[in-house]
Amino acid sequence: MNTEEGNCLGWAARDPTGVLSPYKFNRRVVGADDVSIKITHCGVCYADVVRTKNKYGDSRYPVVPGHEIAGIVTEVGPNNHRFKVGDHVGVGTYVSTCRNCEYCDDGFENHCSEGSVYTFNGVDVDGTITKGGYSSYIVVHERQKRYCYKIPDNYPLASAAPLLCAGITVYSPMIRHKMNQPGKSLGVIGLGGLGHMAVKFGKAFGLNVTVLSTSMSKKEEALSLLKADKFVISSDEQRMKAFSLQHGAKSLDFIIDCAAGDHQFDPYMSLLKTNGTLVLVGFPSEIKLSPVSLNIGSKTIAGSVTGGTKNTQEMINFCAEHKIHPEIEVIPIQYANEALERLINRDVKYRFVIDIEGSLK
Repeated sequence: MNTEEGNCLGWAARDPTGVLSPYKFNRRVVGADDVSIKITHCGVCYADVVRTKNKYGDSRYPVVPGHEIAGIVTEVGPNNHRFKVGDHVGVGTYVSTCRNCEYCDDGFENHCSEGSVYTFNGVDVDGTITKGGYSSYIVVHERQKRYCYKIPDNYPLASAAPLLCAGITVYSPMIRHKMNQPGKSLGVIGLGGLGHMAVKFGKAFGLNVTVLSTSMSKKEEALSLLKADKFVISSDEQRMKAFSLQHGAKSLDFIIDCAAGDHQFDPYMSLLKTNGTLVLVGFPSEIKLSPVSLNIGSKTIAGSVTGGTKNTQEMINFCAEHKIHPEIEVIPIQYANEALERLINRDVKYRFVIDIEGSLK
């Protein structure tokens, strides 16, 4: 174990191998506008792989990953009147923004003009490097009801963790594009951590949901577990054509593209109705499509990342009210390195959640 002195125990990567091991470091003293949270659970996101392995060339080691955080308030600053000790709360992908720009004013803090301070591997307002949820506790600025979210007491903290990134990443564009109206048709590309939440939200909104996947192995769970209405093998040109013929070449109001790897876009755009929209939440290396795919039918392709504070709290409340729970595999912190490798290999159904409270000692 790392022998450095520190008031917080976490697991960190020290170099681009991305290998995590125990690490002690200091969290700041709780300030007037802060909340201190004992972390009980933390979801595992592909962003953890990106930063621990320095895939963008900007990792600040030691990196303590984790931005899908759920836990219990243990201390509040004197200016904080929103939370009390014992409250269940969550922390997502960012822990600070400028709070003054037009986007922060409108509840879209994820698009802050000054740049969001990420929950880990970011530069905080005091110049320190933020450390994430693979740790025993976190101190978060909570002024103006911004960066902590109330988790209803009847909603499991383990289930809440993935909502803070995977959940809000698909919920936010669905709300923005008014895809919460019963009777509309939704296509979901890629049935992973994000995609399976898009299916769950779609069904809760009363949509007709079609899963578009390259893997036949996903069919049974898509239809039986997640209750999708249709399943199509998108890598099979004949099956895609058959779907178009059976349901009409323009059958979907909206497609949310959660696929991580490179793929063609024209076949999916052909499934959209006139004025339909495809929203990309994944990060393929490029986007290539024929202008015909956009111009004929006045279709749109858009991008989206995470969500603002207003939508995030709304989503958590919606999940609690409608009993929407991510499909998770709960693991101890000691399994984190194996979990990240399995995530790289897409070997998870559908989100890893680390039991921080039960295993980080």
